[in-house]
Formats: sequence, C-alpha cells, structure tokens
Amino acid sequence: MRIPLIDPKDLTDEQKPLYDDMKAGIASNFNAFTAMREDGALMGPWNPWLTEPRIGKAIWDLTKVMSMEARLPPKAREIAILVTGAHFNSAYEIYAHVAVAEAKGISEQQLATLVAGVKPTGLQGEEEAAYDVAHALVTGSVLPRPTYDMAVRTFGKDGAAELIYLVGLYCMVSMTLNGFNVPVPEEEA
Repeated sequence: MRIPLIDPKDLTDEQKPLYDDMKAGIASNFNAFTAMREDGALMGPWNPWLTEPRIGKAIWDLTKVMSMEARLPPKAREIAILVTGAHFNSAYEIYAHVAVAEAKGISEQQLATLVAGVKPTGLQGEEEAAYDVAHALVTGSVLPRPTYDMAVRTFGKDGAAELIYLVGLYCMVSMTLNGFNVPVPEEEA
C-alpha cells in the first residue's frame, strides 16, 4: 500500500467533512465487505480519495450518484463492475464486489468465471447485456452498434447510458486501487 490509512484523529479540516460523508455512505451502501478499520480509518478507494480531498470529493460525489441513485438491476450492475475489476485485476474491487454480488444472488460458479475474465454460461437478458457492454468497453474499442442497441432495448436509453458511466467509474476505481496498491483486508482466522 502506497498511502498509509488516515487515522480519523489526524484528518485535516478539509478532509473531515469528506470523511464524514464517506463514512455514512459506506455504512448505508458498502457494508457487504470490510471498508473501514476498527479505529474508523477508511480502506479501499476511499483512503486515496480522502488523501486528495479536492479530487476525492468529486469522485465520491459521482460514486454516490452511481450507487445510491442506481436504476440498473442489481445483478446487472455487479456483473458490469466485476467484468471491469477482473479486466484490470483490481484485487480490492474484486474482493468487495464478489461480496456484494453474492448478496445479490449471483452464483459461485458465475462469480468464479467472471473474476477469471470469462463470460459465464447461463447469463440471460439484463445480465448478458451488462456483461457484453462492460466487456466491449474495457477491451478498449468503440462500443459496437449492435451491443449498444441491445443495451438500449434492455435498459432503455438512460439505463444504457448509466451502464456506460458505471463501467467508466469502475475503471477509475480500479486505477485508484491499482495505482496506490490498495490491498484486500486480511481476514481474521
């Protein structure tokens, strides 16, 4: 880890309101995995964002909109996020969103396949559309017209746009986690 976790007692005046907002958001929306140390220090992408509050606040505001006001079906969201995390081999993102995906009912077999960077068998409808869009985007090409049209048919125009933005956001999350070498929390024995 390239940035030490910030102890809440060491927060600057600029960091404190962002920390409070992140802590509340984590408690209400990111509680399927470990995101906070016992002393309240934020883990995952939140610590780097908190380290640079001017940039971190902007990313956090986007994250809140994309998470707390999400319109995409939960399984489709998690599939798109895991496709992105697997593409970038982002350990914390995979760790966190496997936990969320399990809670949303995505099977162990599908999760194992997704995090291996392969399309699981048995995806249909919304889940397949989310996979296809995310996979096409993270492989670095223009989203093919048939794939975009399928997303619009499946999720509507606004939903297709939300899916594209979601993949973009989680590319940024992956880069944050990988760039700062953010580890997966150690599990207690």
